[in-house]
Amino acid sequence: MKVDVIIPVYKPDASFLDLIDRLQKQTYEIHQIILMNTEEKYFEKLVYGTSFVDNHRNVKVFHLSKREFDHGKTRHIGMEKSKADICLLMTQDAIPADDRLVEKLVKALEQQDVISAYARQLPNEKCNPIEKYLRSFNYPERSRVKTLEDLPVLGIKTFFCSNVCCAYKREKYMELGGFVRHTIFNEDMIFASKVIRSGYAIAYEADAKVIHSHNYTCAAQLHRNFDLGVSQAQHPEVFADVPSEGEGIRSVKTAAAHLWNEKLWTWIPYLIAQSGFKYMGYLLGKKYKKLPLWMVKKLSMNKEYWN
Repeated sequence: MKVDVIIPVYKPDASFLDLIDRLQKQTYEIHQIILMNTEEKYFEKLVYGTSFVDNHRNVKVFHLSKREFDHGKTRHIGMEKSKADICLLMTQDAIPADDRLVEKLVKALEQQDVISAYARQLPNEKCNPIEKYLRSFNYPERSRVKTLEDLPVLGIKTFFCSNVCCAYKREKYMELGGFVRHTIFNEDMIFASKVIRSGYAIAYEADAKVIHSHNYTCAAQLHRNFDLGVSQAQHPEVFADVPSEGEGIRSVKTAAAHLWNEKLWTWIPYLIAQSGFKYMGYLLGKKYKKLPLWMVKKLSMNKEYWN
């Protein structure tokens, strides 16, 4: 099956060039790499005077303004520009851990009724102990396929899927209507719920690995989780019956136990503070309609969304 890779890009740096190089060296050949680049000047600054274009003839770049970018719509336009059987959605800061990433995701999509397959995310070398543990919590070593039957047991985790690195059967994606066109966050989980509720399946492929992690500050966690709360408030058809609070509490408890057992005691107060900021942002996001617009913009990570 023919595979295209679609990557939204904004202010790329040298690590982005490493990503493209690693994609070109995959065991499963990539037909096209479609870049949905926000603000042309930043991309041109990175590749100016280099042999990027000559070395990567299968890379297609489409420029848009910052005001035009949307988490769902921009990715959907990228899917429309592809004619491949499979579209692999990635972010610019996700680096393939080996040369078999695409191969493993394509294999996962061969399973019956599986429409999308997402990769395991590994922490980078600068990752702090909390984030390192949470990566293993959300992306365990064991693969699994999720269907509607898992909803009573997994709850919100049934719909968990990440466009940091996720492959889709393009034809089925289009049949189901694709990503919501205007969303502040969570376009992947919103579509995943549509996949699951339509009787199809989502695969988590632990053998497909990317290096991707962030050491977010408490303030950044507040902003990020505010947007998370907004997205859940805007899509009650997805999230009303599967609240994420329980899963969040479980992650904090197990993270605290892990830090204690590993004698990383000094990180526990930071975990508590970070979790407080996360929850505060999430609750404010859920109630965003009651807040003045100036405050919403202050709290949001994606400020352009509100314009």
